[in-house]
Amino acid sequence: MAGKINARLAELGIALPEAAVPVANYVAYVVSGNVVHVAGQLPLENGELKYAGTVGDEVSVEAGAAAARLCALNVIAQVKAACGGDLDRVARVLKLNGFVNAPAGFRDQPKVINGASDLMVDVFGEAGRHARSAIGMGSLPFDASVEIDAMVQID
Repeated sequence: MAGKINARLAELGIALPEAAVPVANYVAYVVSGNVVHVAGQLPLENGELKYAGTVGDEVSVEAGAAAARLCALNVIAQVKAACGGDLDRVARVLKLNGFVNAPAGFRDQPKVINGASDLMVDVFGEAGRHARSAIGMGSLPFDASVEIDAMVQID
């Protein structure tokens, strides 16, 4: 389905991945009223974990930001699935929660999660501006460097 958001993705040279299938006893998203709650998305590309390890140790801050961007692409893919393929239904990205696999004392979580935040604004414009949390974690599933979940308002 062609629309202004799909055109924007094409303009940015972005091909969305297929929405990932959950790997445990949960669903990838829940639509409640006009809000899509997207489960945590990992930096998966073609079904493979692309960024593994601790940011600030094995993974640079820049690579962590790239991991966050990839997580955000996977968030958008889930929202697209929730909207029956029509991303023009997105009214506002309400909130992102960003989790960074980081060692004690690491303080650059916001720089890492900017990879996701910047993508949302690039794709959705002003509607992509959101509240967020950038949280350091001692570990993440499958040793992922970053995980992002989201709440998105739809029409």
